[in-house]
Amino acid sequence: MEVVPFASNEKAGTIIISNKERTLHRVLGNGMAERYSISVGRDGFVWTGTTVVGRKAEWPAWRPPSAMRQRDPSLPTEVPPGPYNPLGARALYLYSGNRDTLYRIHGTNSAGTIGGYETSGCFRLTNTDVMYLFNQVRNGTKVIVK
Repeated sequence: MEVVPFASNEKAGTIIISNKERTLHRVLGNGMAERYSISVGRDGFVWTGTTVVGRKAEWPAWRPPSAMRQRDPSLPTEVPPGPYNPLGARALYLYSGNRDTLYRIHGTNSAGTIGGYETSGCFRLTNTDVMYLFNQVRNGTKVIVK
């Protein structure tokens, strides 16, 4: 993470994700933001829109969505926290209204994958970065995905 100049009319705390640039900015105000390098959805899994952080979890278990399990029946119904869990150290669950979108801002135990088009629509940070971001973000935080 680094603090960089960032012009935005959004209030401090808002998260702005760029699929094209593979970055996540957390607006600080006064023309500044925290910038994180992230992985984003691969072809066919990129999405845009406005959501909110509806829930946060430390060392989350991962439950592959049914659509993902249909694409890959070898996936387990749940992966417990630990080195094989694709959500890494922390997860911010993105909601639209009161409904879970099934998309996350989360860590990874494979830091070498950061910066690519790697995911099924989630936004992946290093565990170090997601642990820091997790502590800065509250439930209800606005997330804009472009």
